[in-house]
Amino acid sequence: MIETVPSKVSVIVPVYNVENYLEKCLDSLVNQTLRNIEIVVVNDGSKDNSEQIIQKYAQQYPEKIRAFTKPNGGLSDARNFGIERSSGDYLGFVDSDDYVTETMFEEMLSLAEKHQAKMVICNIQKVDEHGNITQKLTQIPNLPEKIELEKHFSIFSDISYFACNKLFKKELFDHKRFKKGVHFEDIQLIPQLLLECEVLAQTQNFHYQYLERTDSITKTHTEKGLDILKAVKDVEEVFGKSRYFNKKKELKNFQIFEGVYSFLAYLAFVKDEKEFFNMSNELKVFIKERGIKFKDILKYTRFDKNYILSLPLKKKIFYLLYFAGQKKLIRKLI
Repeated sequence: MIETVPSKVSVIVPVYNVENYLEKCLDSLVNQTLRNIEIVVVNDGSKDNSEQIIQKYAQQYPEKIRAFTKPNGGLSDARNFGIERSSGDYLGFVDSDDYVTETMFEEMLSLAEKHQAKMVICNIQKVDEHGNITQKLTQIPNLPEKIELEKHFSIFSDISYFACNKLFKKELFDHKRFKKGVHFEDIQLIPQLLLECEVLAQTQNFHYQYLERTDSITKTHTEKGLDILKAVKDVEEVFGKSRYFNKKKELKNFQIFEGVYSFLAYLAFVKDEKEFFNMSNELKVFIKERGIKFKDILKYTRFDKNYILSLPLKKKIFYLLYFAGQKKLIRKLI
């Protein structure tokens, strides 16, 4: 009898109605150069042919793929379901319409073990349906492979909190899960996990391929965007109890980046005028409660560069008009 090698890495793939993209995603995972990997595929109540595709791969790669089906509960619920059924020492999350390079998990596991890092980060590139690169998203420029948080805590307010371009030590999830029934679940959870780390590791390789789909229904931007502010509040609570509780400057920068800039980037696409102004009022309260000054927002730097000056002209104009109180003018432009 051949002894099964325990999986070092479990990759959780939530699936919901992605029959056109799922094979490319699963191909990229079953062909990983890392051998001792398990792929936990969670069919979250798909109504298309996703289940048939999953079963085909599960039969073809029984040593790698573990397939589950559950009633639809949303992305967080599917991820949590996968976490509870994974056996690896490390966890990765891949969205089922995206794909990754074949060396992604081998390199990220190697970095985690080399630097005793509980979180490893790689770069992302956006691709179209023909595989053409449309945008490169460098995550942590100008910092070394090993990042000691105590020395470089500006990372807390600088990095993008995607779950999908990271490898996590499973123990980070011992008492944490993705929050169900909310939007922006990554902003809510991933900073909390980072606060449990002392060391991060990173690679400058663009391992994660984020697909910009042409067939996806245009997202409706509604008051669900207020979940961004709720996510920041949840992080603030955990921050105050963490080993980094005294790093007030970085917390304020996090509040500015996620709670102001990210929130406004969402608000810019809210079509309903009543919702726009309701959300705008909530932001005003959020800013006032935290004592964030206008000059703090304008002076905010990300990776040592003034953030607002680094933006494309259209975004720059939107933010400046908003900060100048020209909301009615913005409504005419939307």
